[in-house]
Amino acid sequence: MPILNVKVSAKKSPELTRKISELLLDLTTRILGKKREVTAIAIDFVDRDSWVVGGELLSEQNRNSFYFDIKITDETNTKDEKARYIREAFAGFERILGNLHEESYIYVQDVKAASYGYGGYTQEYRYHH
Repeated sequence: MPILNVKVSAKKSPELTRKISELLLDLTTRILGKKREVTAIAIDFVDRDSWVVGGELLSEQNRNSFYFDIKITDETNTKDEKARYIREAFAGFERILGNLHEESYIYVQDVKAASYGYGGYTQEYRYHH
């Protein structure tokens, strides 16, 4: 039941939305073991003229970038799984966007089961029932 919030320095298109969501769904299910049917992804497209790294616009650097965070229930994944997820996600965005700036970020956020849920129930509740 993870939620992913994604920002990408690119022009919005259904094709790019599909490529990004397919990459993230694959990684999230294959590496982190999350259920595809309850994984949600929201993607924001940001013009390279509105993205600054090191004081310079991405458009001036002729580079691309991304950021995403994923919220997962605490204690459901190991450090090694999260490290592999971050590594493969970065490589996947490099393939999709090309010319990727190293200052592209991924945040795997472990959240407490009692404070996180969907459908009106916390993950803690789901665990006990």
